Amino acid sequence: MFRHVPNALTAGRLLLAGVFFVMLGYYQYAGPNNPTFLNIAFAIYCVALFTDFLDGYLARRWKVEGVFGRVVDPFVDKVLVIGSFIFFAGKNFVIPALPIETAAHPYIVHTITGVAPWMVVVILARELLVTSFRGLSESSGQNFGAAFSGKLKMAFQSGTILVILVYVNYWTRIGRYQRLADGFRNFAIWATIVITVASGMMYVRRAVTVYRNGMAAPAAGA
Repeated sequence: MFRHVPNALTAGRLLLAGVFFVMLGYYQYAGPNNPTFLNIAFAIYCVALFTDFLDGYLARRWKVEGVFGRVVDPFVDKVLVIGSFIFFAGKNFVIPALPIETAAHPYIVHTITGVAPWMVVVILARELLVTSFRGLSESSGQNFGAAFSGKLKMAFQSGTILVILVYVNYWTRIGRYQRLADGFRNFAIWATIVITVASGMMYVRRAVTVYRNGMAAPAAGA
């Protein structure tokens, strides 16, 4: 009975991700920007983070770790993170440019979230690269599990998503703290990008080491 609880939590988190994206889809800066949508999205993401910790903890405690959790758990994490940043860089969060900016750069686009499309590309590229390395490594029988840098990256990405949700929801009520709030939001975003890139580079080095060891093993055995 207990062995199915971690998997049920993982599957439930995938359903939560669907509801989360529906809330982000309903919100529009230039349309229905009811703060309730982002409040619900914030609560859902917090629940998803908790269940992410809980399913792994229970699986290890009850020794019921399996293929489903190893595959679906990181998949749901990637869906939540990448999907969030795609929405944040999308049209629902676009704000009008200042007249002086429009005159100098007629195609300039700003988002209230501070997330630009190229940032989404960086995050997506890192995830695809690491997933490819993991698939190649494990298909050859070598372990390529998550490293600390990957967990740190996930923590920063999730924290930044929550920061952006709060920032957008209370943007009109920040008042004289606008510059401070902007700075904190931008710091969170740029720290996330830097850690994402650094984590990807660490996985590249790790993949090179795994590849060299795999090439050396047959020679040693021969």
